[in-house]
Amino acid sequence: MLVPRGGGWGARVAESARSRGLEPVVVPLITDEPPADTGPLDAAIAQLRAAAAARTGPWLVVTSATTVRVLVGRMAGLPSGVRVAAVGTATARAARAAGWPVDLVPDDASAAGLVAALPDTDSLVVHPRSDLAAPTLVDGLRERDILVVDVVAYRTVGTGDGPITLDPAPDVVLVTSGSVAREVARRLTPLDPRTRIACIGPGTATETRDAGLPVHVVAAERSAESLLDAVVETLTPHPEQEGHS
Repeated sequence: MLVPRGGGWGARVAESARSRGLEPVVVPLITDEPPADTGPLDAAIAQLRAAAAARTGPWLVVTSATTVRVLVGRMAGLPSGVRVAAVGTATARAARAAGWPVDLVPDDASAAGLVAALPDTDSLVVHPRSDLAAPTLVDGLRERDILVVDVVAYRTVGTGDGPITLDPAPDVVLVTSGSVAREVARRLTPLDPRTRIACIGPGTATETRDAGLPVHVVAAERSAESLLDAVVETLTPHPEQEGHS
């Protein structure tokens, strides 16, 4: 099974995969880098601090664990009074691990779900994001007349240009974002006919199909754990299948 990111995330996912009896191979296809100009991000953090100091109850909206990691590296702690909204359980877990209280995690772990779940507010909302993030969240909040500071926290980039050939071919490739899907299509195709593509959620599945790849598995929840569980269920023969009793 191919794990498409390295670093701490890749190590954690590989460990979780092994605990489920899977054989992961970490092959980083994407990584993150700072923005070319970090000034806007630092300005957004300063706005968040000022709003917190004025006790206006600003929101910090985060949609990835990477965003949390980047902000932790640029802030000396979360300002008191900042409310945190996280798009899903994995992002919320990263925020709590950083010592941040998490005030909102929508039942629908998507940008649209977060737009719907965020309460009406006159307070500032700061949304640091990947440079490749879709505008769904920002546009949705602005349609609700919510003031949003939309700022790039990091850039998502590929790790190279050359084709990648694995021997043996992986039985499963984990796809955790549209950017991973595009790198799989660019560097791993043509795929072995036996290789399955496992996507972390419906949105990622759509982007994967848009990249010209098949989708065989979609996680029930947008988390690595749910994705691995879905892979195990797919790879485990059901008792009623021929040859099993």
